[in-house]
Amino acid sequence: MNEEELLLTQCLFFTANRFARNITKLAEKTFDFSNLAPSYLYMIMIVKFHPQITQKEICEKMSIAPSTSTRFIDKLEKQKLVSRKMCGKQSYISLTEEGEKVYEQFRISLNELYADYSKSLGKEFSLELSKMLNDACIKLEKKS
Repeated sequence: MNEEELLLTQCLFFTANRFARNITKLAEKTFDFSNLAPSYLYMIMIVKFHPQITQKEICEKMSIAPSTSTRFIDKLEKQKLVSRKMCGKQSYISLTEEGEKVYEQFRISLNELYADYSKSLGKEFSLELSKMLNDACIKLEKKS
């Protein structure tokens, strides 16, 4: 391996971004049933599991900024996939009936995505990689 290849393959920033681009392509192909980017679908899933979730809790679960969550929620609300209830300064987010349908499609697609990348990476390696990436995220988020 030459110096350039060595530097690229040992650079976590480069390899993580390369991996992210590849898995994003796969996810976008798999989740092509809606006009939403995968991040919006994951927000729908979080709201499904936590009815009446606050915007702050969504931010924490998705590791996103409040401004990003506002933009996501606004778009989902405009598409009638979530509803927002204000109580004082706090907003509570729930799925609509249409949001429930999108969630059900998303669950099927998640299984397809897992099957697709597991075929290439192997099931055990896929699970271990996901766990390691999650653990690394937690450690890096604690540092920030």
